[in-house]
Amino acid sequence: MSTEDDVRRLAGSLPEVTERTSYGMPAFYVAGKTFLRFHEEPGVLVCWCKDPSERELLLATGEGKFFTTAHYAGHASVLVRLERVEADELAELVTDAWEARAPKRLTEAPGRQ
Repeated sequence: MSTEDDVRRLAGSLPEVTERTSYGMPAFYVAGKTFLRFHEEPGVLVCWCKDPSERELLLATGEGKFFTTAHYAGHASVLVRLERVEADELAELVTDAWEARAPKRLTEAPGRQ
């Protein structure tokens, strides 16, 4: 089970991340781009995906961890139920979301590969 505090800790550990609001909810940015945002529904995270195939794979996994709504149709993100995601999976999701939105100068920096 993961929490909003886990999201904050993981996101904050990545280079050049800032936290501010988006649509009135806490969100995490890299180079001015949102890569994570807490959803209006408590315990749900909006998480950017690297590409559409990753999004579709997550949505197809079942288990109720990942879902979407009509609002996010065609958007490169999934909604994540934090209580159903373990710490290691959350760490991978947060890092992948950051990589999806961060500039190459950060993702290709020495030590990031």
